[in-house]
Amino acid sequence: MDDQNKNLILATALSFGVILIWFLLFPPPEAVEDPNAPAVAEATVPAAPEASGTPSATTEASGVTETAAEVADAPRIEIATDRLSGSISLQGGRIDDLKLNDYRETLDEDSPIVSFLTPSGEPHAYYALYGWAPGAGLSPEQVPSANTLWSVEGNDTLTTDTPVVLAWDNGNGQIFRRTISVDENYLFTVNQSVENNGVGAITLAPYGTLTRHGEPEDMKNFFILHEGAMLQGEKERTDLDYSDIADFSADPVWGRHAQAEEVAGNGWMGFTDHYWMAMLIPQSDQAFTSVFRYSPSLDTYEAITRFPTMSVEAGASAEIDSRLFAGAKEWATIRDYERNNGIFRFIDTIDWGWFFFLTKPIFALLHWLNAMIGNMGWAIIGLTVILKIIVFPLAYKSYASMAKMKELQPEMEKLKEAAGDDRQKMQQSMMELYKKEKVNPAAGCLPILIQIPIFFSLYKVIFVTLELRHAPWFGWITDLSMPDPSSIFNLFGLLPFVIGDLGFFEIFSLGILPILLGVSMWLQQKLNPAPTDPTQQMIFAWMPWVFMFMLGSFASGLVVYWITNNVITFVQQYAIMRQHGYKPDVFGNIKSSFKKKPKEDAK
Repeated sequence: MDDQNKNLILATALSFGVILIWFLLFPPPEAVEDPNAPAVAEATVPAAPEASGTPSATTEASGVTETAAEVADAPRIEIATDRLSGSISLQGGRIDDLKLNDYRETLDEDSPIVSFLTPSGEPHAYYALYGWAPGAGLSPEQVPSANTLWSVEGNDTLTTDTPVVLAWDNGNGQIFRRTISVDENYLFTVNQSVENNGVGAITLAPYGTLTRHGEPEDMKNFFILHEGAMLQGEKERTDLDYSDIADFSADPVWGRHAQAEEVAGNGWMGFTDHYWMAMLIPQSDQAFTSVFRYSPSLDTYEAITRFPTMSVEAGASAEIDSRLFAGAKEWATIRDYERNNGIFRFIDTIDWGWFFFLTKPIFALLHWLNAMIGNMGWAIIGLTVILKIIVFPLAYKSYASMAKMKELQPEMEKLKEAAGDDRQKMQQSMMELYKKEKVNPAAGCLPILIQIPIFFSLYKVIFVTLELRHAPWFGWITDLSMPDPSSIFNLFGLLPFVIGDLGFFEIFSLGILPILLGVSMWLQQKLNPAPTDPTQQMIFAWMPWVFMFMLGSFASGLVVYWITNNVITFVQQYAIMRQHGYKPDVFGNIKSSFKKKPKEDAK
């Protein structure tokens, strides 16, 4: 086996192994539904019992609580912007009903709008709640809790131009207000204030919390995508799976699995899904304590920002601003919040992975091309062309080296005959020949080795970014983030029936794009004659079709990239090898691959 073929098989095996790893899926754990548990006080505030309305053992067992029923029956104020719709419950002042107007569940025109936040008592409830933990001069009943019924002052619809003001008088001389505003995208600003009209000073600590009931039902559980909790500190970011939160040690006061961390500023925390996220974002210079906790009895996950204790003298007032992002993980929107709203490293809420130094610029270029062209499929093809131009100098050296190796083939055969069975002499002679002719036998595998991180990075970009979701190309390719929907079983739509769920046999339901991928790889092989070794012949003969079946279930956008890459590689390699004196006989190699081998050659 010559060195060129050894290197090619090694590089192909490496890329093959990388793709196999991507098929590892983690099974999702079962989730249980149940409602809200309010936030804890800061450590410096005297530990208080949980707010009123905490479910009893009886209501916990039934999966329904009075709190959930009260939230369902409570009055609401409307959220109405171009991009958001929903409502805020006056029971607790919860932001718990939010729909993303620009996105639908499926490609069907009649498909429901994506519902992101949902009230307590509904399946997979998910909401934001704000409040105060009591300190000196206050009892738990004298601060707003999860069950406080707020009243509305003034405007009763939240729009980008009209904030809403919620108010509550505790009957003890303190008036609490919560002013909620929202911008043209997904960023809410929540101002919490307290006016102390009592006879003495009070101390209390504000907090914000995101509560999620059970794990999301639509989790991908794919190891290249982080779905769960995120915490950005002043310097480092921490990603936690839901199982990580459940594994925290039990809190001796609250009986929950909890972990707290002090954040000096420039931080945010919350939960991220595949395409959507909710993040609590204090002001940039605001110190806070981050708490992630899990209640086994309620199966609730919470992300809590606890702020330092405030002391408010009689006749004085205090307030604090914080922000809430609740919406789609749009690259341009998130980047704008990072650059213009001072949200530190907010772009990293998108899971760029280990190859972030490649995935970030690759997506930025893809986004720019899509804006210029107006079609993500053609943008992927344009991206492929640009990437091939960037790596062309290395590819040129590689293909030139391969052409030179072909020229040296007769001399290498003579060295093999002269060396006989002396393998050491043969290796020494070949190394001297390589040195004399200035040929690097390892250069032939460079294009494939370079392709591995680029392919992985593009796969990551196509899989995790929202911009590829439901993005059409042309014809039958209506979603580049999903596999090719055509199927060989109904002759790619020519037969009048639709292919349903085939289970295990789905891998054989090849679409047009995977078949084109296999053909493009097969043609690329035909630039060189088939190797003489039978084992090599078998590997090379099966390789394009194995990849065709493997990648048939991958996102169409990735297959488009690979086909384009193969076509450009074929043209480059053919032109460069001819330039250096070797003329690939593509049609001759194709014909020879269909010839029946003599029996003595097959032995």
